[in-house]
Amino acid sequence: MSFDDLGLAPDLEKAVNDRGYRTPTPIQKRAIPLILDGIDVLAAAQTGTGKTAAFVLPMLQRLAYVGFAASRQVRSLIIVPTRELAAQVHESIEAYGARLDLRSAVVYGGVKIGPQIDALSKGVDVLVATPGRLLDLTAQKAMSLDRVEVLVLDEADRMLDMGFLPDIRRIVSLLPPTRQTLMFSATFSRPIRDLAEKFLVDPQTIEVAPANTAAERVDQTVYPVHRTRKTDLLVHLLKKHQWHQVLVFTRTKHGANRLARRLLREGFECAAIHGNKSQNARRRALQQFKDGEIQALLATDIAARGLDIDQLPEVVNYDLPEVAEDYVHRIGRTGRAGAAGRSHSFMSEDEVPLLRAIEKLLGRRIERDVLQEFSDPAKTTDGAHIARDGKAAGANRHSNNSQKGAPAHDGKPARRRRGRRRSKTASVETAPKKPPTPAAKGGNRRAPVG
Repeated sequence: MSFDDLGLAPDLEKAVNDRGYRTPTPIQKRAIPLILDGIDVLAAAQTGTGKTAAFVLPMLQRLAYVGFAASRQVRSLIIVPTRELAAQVHESIEAYGARLDLRSAVVYGGVKIGPQIDALSKGVDVLVATPGRLLDLTAQKAMSLDRVEVLVLDEADRMLDMGFLPDIRRIVSLLPPTRQTLMFSATFSRPIRDLAEKFLVDPQTIEVAPANTAAERVDQTVYPVHRTRKTDLLVHLLKKHQWHQVLVFTRTKHGANRLARRLLREGFECAAIHGNKSQNARRRALQQFKDGEIQALLATDIAARGLDIDQLPEVVNYDLPEVAEDYVHRIGRTGRAGAAGRSHSFMSEDEVPLLRAIEKLLGRRIERDVLQEFSDPAKTTDGAHIARDGKAAGANRHSNNSQKGAPAHDGKPARRRRGRRRSKTASVETAPKKPPTPAAKGGNRRAPVG
């Protein structure tokens, strides 16, 4: 089957061909005809399967040849969880709709609201938005949603995870009851099905891949490593394999910044993106990464979904994610659109339970590559457990190290310390000479984006 068989208009077929696509993906084959017929759709597809085009192409066709948006009106609305995904979806709309007389706009938080209000004042046929900024704009009466013809909830499972359900309910309450609704999700969890029952009418269900499976073309490897040697291992792999482009996931914003400083000292061009960075800084770093100006992009899970980087060859899980499903979305940044890719996951002893949860989700064991210089059992109290295919019990670590005279990580007996303890927030790489002040309360909480 080709795109010619899906019933798309010539202008859209030409736009698809201009992007080098000749054969529709499974999700596109099944979703496009249904959406063109005006049917509500609930679709589950793993990341990198072409789902954005699966709803953008038929939506553009439905809008292109029937009227225009009036002043401060929106004809179709695409809601996404993150700024990065919003920008990516809007880029696809502009590319596929280049030959169509349609107005589109994208709105999200982290940037000035004034230009977004100006863009909406003329009316837009397609609006891509994150929930928070969309509600801000409606509160300011920048536009009306009472004439929306098509609603798309993209990455619906992610929006639920980020706590956007109340916002989504408020937004849907502003829409007309007669509309077409499309919901795309990586999973068909119970909450997603409950949401579909409330917002969709007699939907057709599409599932083109088993839920929560990683891209089949991604070669996955786990490196058992002592927790203090992760950065050394990353530097080793960068030098050994001469990776020209690698996306590295860390668990925290401070971890991403600390790793960026170390890699810069080692001579690697890199940048970090996370919630504390301004939107302009994140967009600039991502563009530099795409253009090949920087070798390594260090990201928290804010970038786990929504980043569309052509032919990204390598993904590194510097820290394993605490939610197993996030592993699938992280490694889904590579191996996209039929291309091959590789993921490299660093596992310290305290992360063994996280790996077990990931393997349970995948239904298989991930291959280990034990590099003894970074996980030497003779040099660590937990190395023997790590090197033995990851079957370690995290609890053993605490009981063993608490014994009097238990060896420290450098192989020397632990000395009894007197007086005030050092703060646990001290960096391993740049330990201060004086005892650091206690870390501020509140931790590194992740706030919803948008």
